Amino acid sequence: MNSTEVRTTLVSNATAGEVDLKLEAVVIPVTDVDRSKSFYGSLGWRLDADFAFDNGFRVVQFTPPGSPASIQFGTNITTAEPGSAQGIYLVASDVQAARDELAALGVDVSDVFHAQAPGAQFQVASSAGRVDGPADDRASYGSFATFRDPDGNGYLLQEVTTRLPGRIDTAETAFASVNDLMEALIRAAVAHGEHEKRNGGEYDEQWPAWYAAYMVAERSGSELPL
Repeated sequence: MNSTEVRTTLVSNATAGEVDLKLEAVVIPVTDVDRSKSFYGSLGWRLDADFAFDNGFRVVQFTPPGSPASIQFGTNITTAEPGSAQGIYLVASDVQAARDELAALGVDVSDVFHAQAPGAQFQVASSAGRVDGPADDRASYGSFATFRDPDGNGYLLQEVTTRLPGRIDTAETAFASVNDLMEALIRAAVAHGEHEKRNGGEYDEQWPAWYAAYMVAERSGSELPL
């Protein structure tokens, strides 16, 4: 059996969901490619590509810090109206810190808010249904901030700490960046302090194992240790 036959057999035996399909890039429509390149570069996003061709096609790709996915824009790359991309999620473990960092870079970013009315975080032209400040108890998935690029393409910062069950492959729990790992360690430290209080306030010699269990459970959406 040759390699083509082997591959054909493997593909034909695969069932839906067994082949990885990784979302790598989102195309956004822009008016001025160089202006957009300057804007995203000023955010500290990594420039992955800027390829121009004789037929007028040009593609530029940037990746936000710690992100597994990128954005792409250019010329002859989409027929969508510039500024029509809305609600592009940027997930952070600390939305206030992410918001403040963008503001320090000169980005016109909203204050942190939470949605009182379902879907209020997506309303581009109105702040109705939004309440100033993070969600009660900093509930995961509940705190937001928004900003736009020069064309009006809209981004939604969302704070996610504890994942809902089934959102992460428990066999491959990973952290996207040093800062992401640091924030997880801080949350584990706070939770472990409460754990020690519940157990008479004595020093827990097994704290590394407890930290590890807590961080993996938080990441995967499993039940957190007490």
